[in-house]
Amino acid sequence: MSPVTAGVLQLLALIAALALAYRPLGDYMARVYSSEKHYKPEKWIYKVIGANPSAEMRWPAYLRAVLAFSAVSVLFLYGMQRLQGSLPGSLGFVSIDPDQAFNTAASFVANTNWQSYYGEQAMGHVVQTGGLAVQNFVSAAVGMAVAVALVRGFARSRTGELGNFWSDLVRGTVRILLPISVIGAVVLVACGVVQNFAGIHEVGQFMGGAQQWNGGAVASQEVIKELGTNGGGYFNANSAHPFENPTPFSNLFEIFLILVIPFALTRTFGRMVGNLRQGYAILATMGIIWIAFTGLMMWTEFAHHGPVPDVAGGAMEGKETRFGIGGSSIFAVATTLTSTGAVNSFHSSYTGFGGGITMLGMQLGEIAPGGVGSGLYGMLIMAIIAVFIAGLMVGRTPEYLGKKIGTREIKLAACYILVTPALVLCFTAAAMALPTPGNSMTNSGAHGFSEILYAYTSGANNNGSAFAGLNADTQWFNSTIGIAMLLGRFLPMVFVLALAGALAEQKPVPETAGTLRTDKPLYAGLLVGTIVIITGLTYFPALALGPLAEGLAS
Repeated sequence: MSPVTAGVLQLLALIAALALAYRPLGDYMARVYSSEKHYKPEKWIYKVIGANPSAEMRWPAYLRAVLAFSAVSVLFLYGMQRLQGSLPGSLGFVSIDPDQAFNTAASFVANTNWQSYYGEQAMGHVVQTGGLAVQNFVSAAVGMAVAVALVRGFARSRTGELGNFWSDLVRGTVRILLPISVIGAVVLVACGVVQNFAGIHEVGQFMGGAQQWNGGAVASQEVIKELGTNGGGYFNANSAHPFENPTPFSNLFEIFLILVIPFALTRTFGRMVGNLRQGYAILATMGIIWIAFTGLMMWTEFAHHGPVPDVAGGAMEGKETRFGIGGSSIFAVATTLTSTGAVNSFHSSYTGFGGGITMLGMQLGEIAPGGVGSGLYGMLIMAIIAVFIAGLMVGRTPEYLGKKIGTREIKLAACYILVTPALVLCFTAAAMALPTPGNSMTNSGAHGFSEILYAYTSGANNNGSAFAGLNADTQWFNSTIGIAMLLGRFLPMVFVLALAGALAEQKPVPETAGTLRTDKPLYAGLLVGTIVIITGLTYFPALALGPLAEGLAS
């Protein structure tokens, strides 16, 4: 079987698995977030944190709860890292330096999981499982809660109430993420992923010296790393490491975990607004972009010209032979079109155009299908922009799901789409203009610029992957990328929740003959075009200086 055929078959198998899970998981999540019943374990949690899960919140209260919970999480995780040297199960590792502890705490709480350290050489069992893995669950649940609040804004009328954040947070964790993670961890252990609390031990000789590795609860962290679109690996090599991702089947299963909730949330959206066709339209938009990016990535990596790639059957530099071009390309697109950031190959080693595809996937806003929760609310913001553009073309007040998109709504949507590009481009410009950050680049020219652009694109979009050539463990990058991650995560949430409150207060607008049908293929095409044009206008000059220049020169 040729490598191209193997890659295509893997893609078809993945699509079939996602299709089978779409309806049951989407409907189940809709029931979870619509239920008024609280299970006994959930009641215990509410009692411990002092929350009333039945109290409805308007958007300012919902936002305050999100920010307060996240702020406490940052402080807690920062404190664990600074005290690691005194904690049991530290494996002899010392406490983390202040700038790196801040960067890591901001990273995991913001669902970014950017890592400027070697996991197996820096973090002990307690910090890995009690700190980082816990944030993998709750940061994902926060994103899902904000998405559900926006969906309620569309579904409700004449009220500013968006539900209860604490209830949404706990239910998302206990009823959705935990059960799937338990099953997924068993599957990964069966595939050969490590799950233990072993200390540091010698596993053999490497280049004349002893090779040492520590064990860990890798399978349980690996599953939520992918399922929650987190991406932070137990080991520095991430999902390229055989302890995290040992076989082609485990690789395909991890890609499935990355995509299953973001795609299924479109079904949840359609069910909660009472119109499944609206969910299908959003699904079609996400699917078109994802398949197009995957096909383009596989083509550019398989067809890269040159004697070495021709002999290898494609651009194999930086890729694991057990996954090949196909498995690596599918993984790379899945992880950068979502906010996962996990890697099973090194994106810095991809062709110039291939590296550009990974960057562009993040620059789209990670909405195809995007992170858990963040992908859905990002796509709904773009849907509002597309409706607004269509309204301008026909001279009619735009409407979406029976809600008028007026001045207030479009201003909030515009602020949402401007925040992340501003962070990416401003921080990239500052890093290139100042003398010190440039010392961290291993490469010069277009590829060196791509390293910096990729780093801030990844941080501000809460992705977490990186071009391997950049040394990001410096005070400048730890601090600035940490700030970019926090602002890139929580500033957009401010606008999303304010928009949700504005929509919930409206009364529904009756559908007329002039109403734009947003559940038709024409609208899905308009939405795809809107996303591509807005991203192209924003990032094209920067991409032209980096991956495009490198690709054209190769």
